[in-house]
Amino acid sequence: MEKLKLNTKNLSAISERVATPKYNRSNIKTGIVHVGIGGFHRAHEAFYTDQLLQDELVKDWGICGVALLDFDTKIYNTLKEQDGLYTLIVKELDGTHTKQVIGSIVECLFAPENPLKVIEKMASPEVKIITLTITEGGYNYNEATKQFDFTNPLIVHDLANPNAPKTIFGYLTQALKLRQERGLKGLTIQSCDNIQGNGHMTQNMLLSYVAKAAPTLTEWIIDNVSFPNAMVDRITPVTSIEDIAHLKEISGIDDAWPVVCEPFKQWVIEDNFIEGRPAWETVGAQFVSNVEPYEKMKLSLLNAGHSVLGLLGALVGYNTIDEAVNNPNIRTFLNNYMDVEVTPTLGDLEGINLSDYKQSLLERFGNINIKDQIDRICSETSAKFPIFILPTINSQLKANGSIKLAAFVTAAWAIYSLGKNENGEPLNIIDALKTQLNEKAKTAIQNPTAFLEIDSVFSDLNTSTIFVNEYTKAYQDIANRGIEACVKDYNNDIN
Repeated sequence: MEKLKLNTKNLSAISERVATPKYNRSNIKTGIVHVGIGGFHRAHEAFYTDQLLQDELVKDWGICGVALLDFDTKIYNTLKEQDGLYTLIVKELDGTHTKQVIGSIVECLFAPENPLKVIEKMASPEVKIITLTITEGGYNYNEATKQFDFTNPLIVHDLANPNAPKTIFGYLTQALKLRQERGLKGLTIQSCDNIQGNGHMTQNMLLSYVAKAAPTLTEWIIDNVSFPNAMVDRITPVTSIEDIAHLKEISGIDDAWPVVCEPFKQWVIEDNFIEGRPAWETVGAQFVSNVEPYEKMKLSLLNAGHSVLGLLGALVGYNTIDEAVNNPNIRTFLNNYMDVEVTPTLGDLEGINLSDYKQSLLERFGNINIKDQIDRICSETSAKFPIFILPTINSQLKANGSIKLAAFVTAAWAIYSLGKNENGEPLNIIDALKTQLNEKAKTAIQNPTAFLEIDSVFSDLNTSTIFVNEYTKAYQDIANRGIEACVKDYNNDIN
């Protein structure tokens, strides 16, 4: 089979092999600027938007993808060479692959190369929405102080160099300032990150920055910019070399960076768009008046569940999430964590059967075709823990409920942060606080509670005698007996 490089020129020939956009991409206007064009965005928002653009009457909602960081050079160059096109590979539960070329990213910009060009694009009158996938850490929120972190060197840089920013806050401030100065309308800034109240978080952090960077802009933003909350969900593992090779061999498509994902997808959005929005509800999204119950459910069950599996599985020596969840003892532990410690904190969820939802999570985690790397799931746990797990702990402590399993997971993270699994093999730890975590983990060998002294992660959790006692016991158990033996006993205690 002839190998075809994925680009606009070859799209017609590729359409004979896999599904491709039916719309004329050259006629699509950019209505959305998206910052953070990694795998999740391309499996989620860009996918929904591609489906919407199949309607020939929809022409105003193309996406301009912005690579914000120097780290994003590779994805920018890949998409630029492929005219913004990429292949989405859905790995079905039965092992089959559903492939289609996504065309909704009609422009790409590399922020470090030309910051002013990105600012001008965000300030363009045709742009109605700026969406974000900048990861939990990108919001510059200090969990301990509950404030914007002005000590971040990148923020210090942006305040001193407004026309050459490095953070999303610097870019948004300059773009909104231009819109104000030019008498243009406002827009919607929509977070697509796994943060509870992600719209509120975006608004609060941006206004905190603006108060110092451009205080006269504050009132205009309040009047002219909306920040809808949203809950997003689709497991999207890192694309492997094997995925790229398989696509080329089976379909003859030479795509340097396809995206792999599971069949499940969910997007629940607060209907709060100040200058119009795409009709994403026609392609499966759900618009509601209050997203909070849904996002809390997802963050506390799916995202926290991922972290539980990742940390326990990493110590055992597993490489992928499906290996971890298909270990009966770890699977039961996760099921108990969801039932005993998370579910009591969730309250009523209209239209959701929690038992079915939790069962579907176990099935999704166990999809052996996804091969979600534990390295990826455990990356930036210091940013994830305060969002995915700490709220459950705090709610349960307040209600005098069980925190035993969450304490066990926290202890496992402390031991994980030493950098080796139980077989003595090195762990690939990816975390902005890696050095601090490792230092505290070493101190914790003699004094387990030292690990809880990282205020930006744990806040004042180390002042809870109940939690500290459970955590210390779990730490000593894991250190002496290993994950599997301890998990089995914990399961027996509950069941």
